[in-house]
Amino acid sequence: MSKIKSTNIMSNLKCASLDGIDAIEVNIESTFTKGLPSFSIVGLASTSIQESKERIKSSLLTNDFKFPPKRITINLSPSEIAKKGSHLDCAIALLIALNEKNINFNDFFVFGELGLDGALKDTKSIFILILSLAKQGKIKNVLIPKESIKKISKIPNINIYAVDNLQDAILFFSSQLKEQYKVKNEDFNYNFLEINNTKYYYNEDYTFDYSDVKGQSLAIKAALISAAGNHNILFQGSPGCGKSMIIKRLQYIMPPMDLTQILEKAKLDSLQLKEPQFKPQRAFISPHHSSTKASIIGGTQIGEIALCHNGILFFDELPHFSKNILESLREPLEDNSILVSRVNTKIKYPTKFLFASAMNPCPCGNLLSSTKECRCSQLEIQRYKSRLSEPFLDRIDLIVTMNEYNKNDTTINNSKSLHNTVINAFKMQITRGQKELNGKLSEEDILKYCILDDESNNILQNAIEKFSLSFRSINKILKVSRTIADINNHKDITKIDLLEALSYRKR
Repeated sequence: MSKIKSTNIMSNLKCASLDGIDAIEVNIESTFTKGLPSFSIVGLASTSIQESKERIKSSLLTNDFKFPPKRITINLSPSEIAKKGSHLDCAIALLIALNEKNINFNDFFVFGELGLDGALKDTKSIFILILSLAKQGKIKNVLIPKESIKKISKIPNINIYAVDNLQDAILFFSSQLKEQYKVKNEDFNYNFLEINNTKYYYNEDYTFDYSDVKGQSLAIKAALISAAGNHNILFQGSPGCGKSMIIKRLQYIMPPMDLTQILEKAKLDSLQLKEPQFKPQRAFISPHHSSTKASIIGGTQIGEIALCHNGILFFDELPHFSKNILESLREPLEDNSILVSRVNTKIKYPTKFLFASAMNPCPCGNLLSSTKECRCSQLEIQRYKSRLSEPFLDRIDLIVTMNEYNKNDTTINNSKSLHNTVINAFKMQITRGQKELNGKLSEEDILKYCILDDESNNILQNAIEKFSLSFRSINKILKVSRTIADINNHKDITKIDLLEALSYRKR
């Protein structure tokens, strides 16, 4: 029996799709077989991809390309994972346009949405996908629309090529003159300090300055410690004493960021459909207390706690958040990550953020006031405070009771001087060899870096017996002590550092 000669012409090109907040590599395969002319896309393609067939047809016909009278099949592999996004248009169109040429696409990734006239357009997901692939080490060469250059050129260690339209993309792969399409990677024009061959960038633009805050020296010192070591903090005090004011200025004195963290923040900006900002300034997210659990923790979409990764999550009026939300924060505050289970998959999000919060001492707010009378009963005060469980409060590193506002208070600090102190403390932490700031140290790192002298060790042992401190509380005290020692430029934790750290624990 004679063999039937194959009429298949097969080639493939690389692109990507989002799976949660990370990219998965998509291998786009094409075949052209004899039969009634048709054009189909398989491999769990979403509606946005299925609609691309009409955009691709129009783009190719506008550029004087004749569709082959064959059965065209496009497969998006791996086929068991759902794909979405119009950024696959260009790659699919190229496979069709160049089907009769023996083109070696090598390790090129191609991204871009097609207009009906063949113009290549940027999409919100292109930057996220390429950044994610770069972090995974899966991408070396990429072809993008010229509209995407501003964002993609910030990503280091990849070769970027850009074109205006489909015709240019066809010429790019047809010719050997690829260097004329190459884009130069951009550098960051911000202040930086270099430690262990890594650059850490910082911004000196203080939109909100601590010079606006009158008095509150203890609260500002606690904010300084919180920023320097990335420690969770809770302010409680009468209405109008400056709790929110101090926390909103915390963003501008945070430690420097390396390139990876800056790009990660830009990626999270894109996931929020915002124009990514490539500034060395950490995210600041402040959801309203009426927000749902799904919007904060995450569900079908990424939650606020993952969007503020490496930044600050601020809960104002803390006890007014639902108890369900507050208890759900316990795992991400402890593990710096959260696992969200969905119907067909599980997605793990990093949640390494500084948790800042503010609350009144009672429902009416006047419990600590020397001039106003508290209208709350003891039962109302108890119910108000019982919204915050002991396990939740145990995850707060610094708890500060603020003074009532006094008209005679004066300015005692400014953001620039505080930021300089944070940067110096940051240098000490990184120079020691720490990969994390003090507030996020693991148990193994605590033993390595949080070293007490003999006098301090005796004080800690007495505190453990007197206040029945939990193992978590002990670790929190050691980490805060380490940050205070860094601020005071102490190599090891001294008695002064430890006593100050103990003063910030819940009484």
